Amino acid sequence: MIFFETRQVSKRYAHHLALDKVSISVPQQSIYGLLGPNGAGKTSLIRIINQITAPDEGELLLNGKPMKPSDTAVIGYLPEERGLYKKMKVGEQALYLAQLKGISKRDARKRLGEWFEKFEITAWWNRKVEELSKGMQQKIQFIVTVIHQPDMLIFDEPFSGFDPINVNLLKDEIINLRNNGSTILFSTHNMASVEELCSHITLINSSRKIIEGRVTDVKNEHRTHAYMISMMDLHKNPVEFLPQRFIVSDSRTENDGTVNFTIQADGSEKPNELIEYFARQGVIKGFSEKMPSMNDIFIKLVNQTKPK
Repeated sequence: MIFFETRQVSKRYAHHLALDKVSISVPQQSIYGLLGPNGAGKTSLIRIINQITAPDEGELLLNGKPMKPSDTAVIGYLPEERGLYKKMKVGEQALYLAQLKGISKRDARKRLGEWFEKFEITAWWNRKVEELSKGMQQKIQFIVTVIHQPDMLIFDEPFSGFDPINVNLLKDEIINLRNNGSTILFSTHNMASVEELCSHITLINSSRKIIEGRVTDVKNEHRTHAYMISMMDLHKNPVEFLPQRFIVSDSRTENDGTVNFTIQADGSEKPNELIEYFARQGVIKGFSEKMPSMNDIFIKLVNQTKPK
């Protein structure tokens, strides 16, 4: 089921076309990656979804109905540029922001207490924001973004500035939020996080949507038919027995005689046929397809769609 859609959305600023008829479909309770290089149009699209600005053309649908200004109440937005009142105390500010989102002071204090304990920052409740590290401040902003339990969450580079331990903490919480019913739009340049978290992606470049779909489908579409193979008791070196249409690389022999190598096939043979072929040459210890990473796909597609 599709939870959120943009249809043919365009946006122009003076002489710059920021978005050119961009359509995306975000499934309900998914973690959806919004990808693209700097200046591609991602921030413009996020601002339109949050109704900070309006599209020049196109429409936005929430649960199949045109979005209304009041729909922002069911959205939580964590922008890339963070901003808290530096002189206010942490707890006082968190309570204030939670109440702005329609939560009673009593409920806000209870929910914030649970989140502060989970993030191990309870001791900072009465400290001023300016006394917190950047990472601590970002934890506060994450909490106030999700505190009203919105149906849709938009995270713009949520891991920026975090150490690996806190990145994993936030990843776990994002997954929990998804599991508890939230639909998440996730904008990042970290392709490893995309592979780990996202079920679907859209890639925008030079104001246009380049590709959209399930991460698994996107990777299959861009597979290169490269295989990593590990063998023993080979009758010949792989370069000697393989047909010329196969390119062999990264060949190395271990102390026990195991030969590890990568082949680049042309796609004419299925993996099962390749396995049968190699089984006639020796003992197969390992055979796996080397799928392209999202980072590889990102770079390839962005370079292919650069303006000329």
